[in-house]
Amino acid sequence: MKGIVYYLLPILLCLGVGFAGSLFQARSMIEWYPLLDKSILTPPGIAFPIAWSVIYICMGISLGRLIHHSRDRMLFWIWGIQLVLNFLWSLFFFTFRYPLLGLVDVLVLDVLVFVYITSAYRRDKAAAWLFVPYFLWLLFATYLNGYIYLYN
Repeated sequence: MKGIVYYLLPILLCLGVGFAGSLFQARSMIEWYPLLDKSILTPPGIAFPIAWSVIYICMGISLGRLIHHSRDRMLFWIWGIQLVLNFLWSLFFFTFRYPLLGLVDVLVLDVLVFVYITSAYRRDKAAAWLFVPYFLWLLFATYLNGYIYLYN
């Protein structure tokens, strides 16, 4: 039973942060975002909550594996900081309607998540691989955010 807590709590934390971020997006998703010039590669709106739900679950499992198999405090810090930056992106981009600040945030996230993956790989390969979909999605999000910044 104790082992499941290692996974369940981080998953719930990630999903909770994602849900909280979505609350800050709601108004801008109606009033602002639809009016922006977006890349033709922008996925349909339904893709975002599906992708993020899967990513948050993978992020939580990754942390659970590290809690269970490693006590590397630096990895815990990196994981926590990236989650805070993940949340802040919603505020910067949607609440403040400031794509440049969102772009800076997501660029820092790109680097931080890459560092997490490479560092976690030495401790627990599965924990690192669980972050790869997140990293790929972040790179795509960086492109989308950059496009919006440049063309609006």
